[in-house]
Amino acid sequence: MEHHRCFYALILTLMSCVQYSLSMERNKDIPTEKLLVLAVATQETDGFHRFMQSANYFKFNVKVLGMGEEWKGGDVGRSIGGGQKVRLLKEAMESLADQEDLVVLFVDSYDLIFAGGPEEIFRKFQKANHKLVFAAEGIIWPDSRLAEKYPSVRNGKRFLNSGGFIGYARYIQKIVNQWDLHDNDDDQLFYTKVYVDPLQREKLNMTLDHKCEIFQNLNGAMDEVLLKFGTERVRVRNTVYNSLPSIIHGNVNTKIYFNYLANYIPNVWNYEQGCTICDQDMVDLSQLKEFPQVTVGIYIEQPNPFLPEFLERFLGLDYPNDKLNVFVHNSEVYHEKHIQKFWEENKDVFRSFKVVGPEENLTQGEARNMGMDLCRKDLSCDYYFSIDADVMLTNRQTIKLLIEQNRKIIGPLVTRHGKLWSNFWGALSLDGYYARSEDYIDIVQGNRVGVWNIPFMAHIYLIKGQTLRNELKNRNVFVLERLDPDMAMCRNARDLTVQRERESPSPESFQMLRPPQGVFMYVTNRHEFGRLISTANYNTSHYNNDLWQIFENPLDWREKYIHPNYTRIFTDNVLEQPCPDVFWFPVLSEKACDELVEEMENYGSWSGGRHKDKRITGGYETVPTDDIHMKQIDFDKEWLHFIREFISPVTLKVFSGYYTKSYAIMNFVVKYTPNRQAYLRPHHDSSTFTINIALNNKGLDFQGGGCRFHRYNCSIESPRKGWSFMHPGRLTHLHEGLPTTNGTRYIAVSFIDP
Repeated sequence: MEHHRCFYALILTLMSCVQYSLSMERNKDIPTEKLLVLAVATQETDGFHRFMQSANYFKFNVKVLGMGEEWKGGDVGRSIGGGQKVRLLKEAMESLADQEDLVVLFVDSYDLIFAGGPEEIFRKFQKANHKLVFAAEGIIWPDSRLAEKYPSVRNGKRFLNSGGFIGYARYIQKIVNQWDLHDNDDDQLFYTKVYVDPLQREKLNMTLDHKCEIFQNLNGAMDEVLLKFGTERVRVRNTVYNSLPSIIHGNVNTKIYFNYLANYIPNVWNYEQGCTICDQDMVDLSQLKEFPQVTVGIYIEQPNPFLPEFLERFLGLDYPNDKLNVFVHNSEVYHEKHIQKFWEENKDVFRSFKVVGPEENLTQGEARNMGMDLCRKDLSCDYYFSIDADVMLTNRQTIKLLIEQNRKIIGPLVTRHGKLWSNFWGALSLDGYYARSEDYIDIVQGNRVGVWNIPFMAHIYLIKGQTLRNELKNRNVFVLERLDPDMAMCRNARDLTVQRERESPSPESFQMLRPPQGVFMYVTNRHEFGRLISTANYNTSHYNNDLWQIFENPLDWREKYIHPNYTRIFTDNVLEQPCPDVFWFPVLSEKACDELVEEMENYGSWSGGRHKDKRITGGYETVPTDDIHMKQIDFDKEWLHFIREFISPVTLKVFSGYYTKSYAIMNFVVKYTPNRQAYLRPHHDSSTFTINIALNNKGLDFQGGGCRFHRYNCSIESPRKGWSFMHPGRLTHLHEGLPTTNGTRYIAVSFIDP
């Protein structure tokens, strides 16, 4: 019995010594240069370059495996596969296993970034007190039947993920040396079977990173993580385990959220410095011998307000016309007159000019594919610039600025004036439609400025010609399932395997697909580029339909219809007083005057200057004019809004202390001609004050005319087109309309605050 006690004591002593020795080995410092990062990448995709950018930031020693090799590992984003990664790692470890203290960090590359540096990862690895540490996740893949074989975990994620692991080189070699399967077999299943074997797990001294200290897999965990902004760089914090993972992995269907995180991590954007990488790898156009050749696709897919102005702005872009090939698709008969005029005036301006009209009966997807294909087939086409007619560009440098940013696909941020509606989505819902990202409002409002990786864009973007001929070489980019053309294009760009499935639908060829790599799409808000106009309620039943856009597109309406000197009323006092309390100021543009006259003449039912008038209360007008009321052309609401927006501010300036209600019952356009009604006898207006806007030019369109105020014996006989008189109506300013002796004179009148 005594011998047994001595024997057990000896065994316990030896075990304590071994454990102490192992503990000392685990905890001894390992120089960071002894950490080697091994990553698999067969092509230099956008995701790979992002991975390397984060690695270089932290100065990791990275060796890439498989570059240039054909991918035979299957579509790991949708099914089993990835065995090629194990085979490549096995080959690489043959020359590394004899390095005693070498620690190898093996990671995916296309969908992974570093958030922490080598020292941090070393410290966390040593703290784990194991020879091999694999990433962990809460979802088991690919064989759920193995779940019961996993050791239980009191707190933390239970299941192995093979997208990242770290360990001593000789231990990694021990595990990969067991690989004797095919490239398209599943790597995660292989490592899982090793881990769930208790003997193997103990022999290899394996564990999982249960609390995401080193590895953060986003699959099944997106609601656990949030961005943590530091003074120099940005981290992800796992709110469940209160950890700051060093490596972020956007595995399975989390790519969009991962791209959002990667817009910030590790030092892409922060509050102190803003965008830190926006100026990297830019194209300096001033250093090129000649400007790149651009194919421009202009798309008019519904009736668009302000189309002539859109075309005018396009012509004003600062880019050599001899480097532009222009393709126009117009699906609207209503706009044929605009496009015909545009073509006749500019057919010889560009390198080439092609127009496809509504008679071709193309779907939107077919038309967009046609335009894109013009660049794809032309090897001299360096870029394809797509713009919809609802984009009002205000930055003449737009094409140059997008080229300089040097992205495969990039669009300028454009928004609807005063609204959060824009040409990009920051996130997608589960069914693939719009979802608001956390940073969407800040980007739209310019609180965060940079170049942003996004899942969806529309209306306007620039694509490299090489990208069309390589990654997006499928010629049906805008056709996919039942999606809108823009959504189809973006999905094809995000997930290139979608179009390859159509080309190679057989199960055998599907297994040979490369993993989803996607072309990153970016939107930049580094500059002001322009705005989106609303087309939703555009009524084309009028003669000049843009006049009715004062509510839907107020900024464009103002630019087109308000006099260019209107604001100088308030800044430079551009306001005259030709008679006592009669004020004269610019308010309507020449275009507004012309279109308002055209609208009235198109309506045609002039009143004839008769006393009987069913249009007014009581049916009798004591001082009638030959006119058409705004209400008759359904323009009353718009005209009253015009009064509120552009007349009321002038009222406050000239009639100090008087606050107008900006309401008028009588709003009309008067027509003076020698043969119908040449003048108007002296009268008072039924108003607190009246506005009288000249709609055409004296001396050019008519002779004579003007207004005489009797009390002051003061006449204004030279009205200016687009300028308005404003004068009191009821008591002090008895006035008459002076005779029009030749031609036709038009004025717009409102009796305000009756």
